[in-house]
Parts: sequence; structure tokens; C-alpha cells
Amino acid sequence: MASNIRKKIPSESTLYVNDINATACSRFKEEYGTYGPTEIVSTAREAAENAKFVISIVPGAVDVKKVYLDENTGVVAAKKDDERVLCECSTIDVKSTREVGEVLKKRGMGVYVDTPVSGGVPAAERGDLSMLIGHAPPADSNPTSKRLEHVLSMLGSPSKFFYLNNLGAGLTAKISNNYLSGTILLATAEALAIGVSHGLDPAALYSVIKASTGQSWMCDHVMPIPNVQNEYWVPSNTGYKPGFKTQMMLKDLGLGIEAAQQVGIKPVMAEAAMGTWKSAAGDPRCFDRDGSSVYLHIGGKLPDGYEDMGKRREGGAWDFP
Repeated sequence: MASNIRKKIPSESTLYVNDINATACSRFKEEYGTYGPTEIVSTAREAAENAKFVISIVPGAVDVKKVYLDENTGVVAAKKDDERVLCECSTIDVKSTREVGEVLKKRGMGVYVDTPVSGGVPAAERGDLSMLIGHAPPADSNPTSKRLEHVLSMLGSPSKFFYLNNLGAGLTAKISNNYLSGTILLATAEALAIGVSHGLDPAALYSVIKASTGQSWMCDHVMPIPNVQNEYWVPSNTGYKPGFKTQMMLKDLGLGIEAAQQVGIKPVMAEAAMGTWKSAAGDPRCFDRDGSSVYLHIGGKLPDGYEDMGKRREGGAWDFP
């Protein structure tokens, strides 16, 4: 996401980058600094101090509040700027994002918008993420909305921008979507494990599913079995390199369960899936690997030659870590 911003903003504009992993910042500057001024800063406050746009994406609500509300290091400690656009791309609970937005508004720090993303690593690399936006659609009468569209267009495809009018609405949509993705991925892994264990060729089984009623985005893009799809970005083809880490499923499904309970919906599917995701998050074969590695946790069989996750993919270009 940051690489697309650096490539697409004017070459004379400065991009300020901050991450708790200093090595990641240095690596980013080395790789993309030739596109224009790129300054590594140690706090979110420094990143926001001279910026008209702030884009953040961090793991959870605690992290979001630290980024924006810490009185010493957060955005709230930067100089005031009512025209600053603050795009929060993290997936957190709606209550927290509204609390952050209210504080920033009162303090004159800019317009804070929840802009969670969807599409995974491939879409992030291509710069055509779907954006779920808690703000009104672009209008000539609202200059901020036009500036918001401009900066988000560097990350995503406007044809996949969903303007949902109110702060927190983008996250509501994201939580609902992730409820599906977390449960469907587990169901996909189980279905594939059943078929393969009964002797079906994984590629043949996938062909059936893809052309039938079990077809899903998760099966098409996050295939849990190596070598069924050839794309380099399918996590199972790279030793389940994330992607989306297994343990992060706990947060996303937890948000879905909480949101359901708040409105009197019983989240049967997510509650059933949560137990498996919790145990998978503690499985060395899945921890810090892509969530599709849950296939290994539930007993799914790998193709011949892949029982050892350190083996090289025969006839291919990728190594398993």
C-alpha cells in the first residue's frame, strides 16, 4: 500500500513512514526512495506534523488509539489542521473508531474516516483494493470528500469504492464481510480435506467446486492446498506465507461475534469456527502462517512430496520456508 502511495504522489512530495519495525522502514526507503523524498519518522505525531494526508493500518483497536490519541507520540499531538484527511484502514470495532474520530474532531486534527480494505496482498500490490468508506460520496460541495477520493485512488480501484456515509459504517461492512471469509475459509479447508482424504485429486476436486455451488472467493484466491493453483500469491504455494495470519482470524471473528450479539443476532457459524481457529493459532504449523494453513491443522493431506514443508516445489519457482 505504501509503495503505491510513493509511486503515485508527486515526486517532489515527501512521504513520511512509521512502523514499529524499523527494519521494514529502512527496507522500504531503500526500495522506493528513488520515487521521491521518503523520511522515516519514529512516531505517528511526526508523520502527521507536516502531512495533509495520514494513512494508517495496524492490528487492533489498542494500536489505533495509540497511533491517534497518545498525547506524546500520537497524531493528536501534532499541530492542528482542520483540512488534514486521516484514513484509518485497520479492522477494529466500530465503537473504538467513533471514539477516536470524536476526539480528533474536537481537537481540530482533521477529518478522520474509517476506510478498511479488502482484496488481500495481491490487490494491495496492484493498487486495486476494495475500500469500505465511512464517509459520504464525493461531491463538489464537499472538498474533503474529493480529497479523500483522490488519496484512496492511489490504494484502490474507484470502481470498488463503497461510500457508506457515516463514521463506523465502513467497519460494519468489513466486519460482516470478514465474518463470511473466516467461516468460509475453514469450511473450504474441511471440504477439501474430506475429498482428498477419500482419494480425490485436489485439482480435480477444485475444478468441481469452482464450477458448482460451493464456489467462493476464498477457494479461488486462498486455496489451502499447494500446487492446485499456480499463482505466486496463493499462500499455500509459498509455504503458507501470510497473507493473513492465522491468529488474526481470532480478532476478526471475535469482532463479528460481538457485532452480532449487539443487535440480537446469534452468530452460530462464527462461534462454531472460533474453537478451531483458536487451536490452529497455537499449532506451530499455522502460527504466523497464512490462515489457509488451517488445512494442515484439521488433518488435510498435502500432495505427494510436500509432507516436508522444507522441500522445494518441484518444477516451480518457490521455496517453502
